[in-house]
Amino acid sequence: MSGIDVREAITRAHREEWARVVAALTRRFGDLDTAEEAAAEAFTTAVERWPADGVPPNPGAWLTTTANRKAIDRIRREDKRDDKQKEAQLLHDDDPPEPVGAIDDERLRLIFICCHPALATETRVALTLRMVGGLSVAEIARAFLVQETAMGQRITRAKAKIKAARIPYRVPSADDLPRRVSGVLAVLFLVFNEGYLATGPDTDPVRQDLTAEAIRLTRLIRALLPHDGEVAGLLALMLLIEARRTARVSAGGELVTLAEQDRGAWDAAMVAEGHRLVRERLSTGVAPGRYQILAAINAVHTSAPDVRDTDWTQVVALYDQLVRLDASPIVALNRAIAVAELDGPEVALAAVDRLGTALAGYHAYHATRADLLRRLGRGGQARAAYDTAIELAGNTAERAYLTRRRSQLG
Repeated sequence: MSGIDVREAITRAHREEWARVVAALTRRFGDLDTAEEAAAEAFTTAVERWPADGVPPNPGAWLTTTANRKAIDRIRREDKRDDKQKEAQLLHDDDPPEPVGAIDDERLRLIFICCHPALATETRVALTLRMVGGLSVAEIARAFLVQETAMGQRITRAKAKIKAARIPYRVPSADDLPRRVSGVLAVLFLVFNEGYLATGPDTDPVRQDLTAEAIRLTRLIRALLPHDGEVAGLLALMLLIEARRTARVSAGGELVTLAEQDRGAWDAAMVAEGHRLVRERLSTGVAPGRYQILAAINAVHTSAPDVRDTDWTQVVALYDQLVRLDASPIVALNRAIAVAELDGPEVALAAVDRLGTALAGYHAYHATRADLLRRLGRGGQARAAYDTAIELAGNTAERAYLTRRRSQLG
């Protein structure tokens, strides 16, 4: 097996086994730091040994066994309490499994465990993305639009609070699920977003492994909480975005915007399912939440046979509803993009410029300004905005698109 094949095998094993290994070690040792560091050491060992020794027949079992040994070694090295040392010495792979409670899926169960209400919502989401989603601190920081060092400190503080408050890593009961589901949905939405448009320069521009896993887990939550409107809304939103995946990147590796996509290449079954979920939620008469409104916006886009047929009045009206629930700068930016189609680029640019302080480090802010300035014929300013957007963008397909648009300014 070539070096590239081995690296691909390790990457595959990481994506499939990370959550399971961390979950198993957390239950056994009761310590998040031990679990994460032992898992990381196991994968590091795989990187060192598999190219020479070959990929083992069962990579998951190899990683779990290695991680257990690393955890025991770490506990002994740090001279933990005697009872933890004895516990570690008595651990065997044939220990009876812990009851699964209301959730059968290993990864989803760990997400619900990490989304403990004693932690602040953003902290729960960041911690779970790191421990369960397997995202790097840098990827999580980009999702929250904060510096990597700040996000690392936030995650470290979350672990310390868990340890100090003795928050148990117990399997949540059915009664726990409604109280934790909002944090879980936030995690899955961010995991999906990282797959939909990856932020790292060293990854594929679209990571189907992440989008598919987020959809799978959201379907499981819908089965557990079939009457939760936001669960249905998030599933609809994911399906309507994922339906466009094959049309989003050109053969040359460049991002294809919604306006330029071949709508005949969209997954019709996913679009139909997403639309059905949106209609079901609208028929209840219950005021929609954030994910339901976002799903409705995407339903409007995917209902139009051509971009020129898009009902921009309805899109802006939906964003007005969303702003009342979520007044974040990113929502305001997306609303301004829709306003540009309805009221023109000059009105939209004024709204975008008001967001400069909050979104100065966000590449999409500068890309939006660049496009609006281009449409207004202000080429020099558009070029400067494109330069900043390209510098900040990590996604290779997006950078290729922005570079072409800049070159077209002449």
